[in-house]
Amino acid sequence: MNWDTIEGSWKEMAGRAKSKWGDISGDEWSSISGRRDEVVGLVQKRYGHARDVAEREVDDWLRGL
Repeated sequence: MNWDTIEGSWKEMAGRAKSKWGDISGDEWSSISGRRDEVVGLVQKRYGHARDVAEREVDDWLRGL
């Protein structure tokens, strides 16, 4: 799956993201519309990860879809 697909079906993907990163609110997921940089930034901010760690975590999540 690629990010164009994720952005195109973000409402469904946001539910899957909420399952993975439960500390991020539904409003926060809705506001980013599936844009990869914003997903990474949100995971980084909420969980206190370094940027590269957050990117790996998001990429691992994508591969698991």
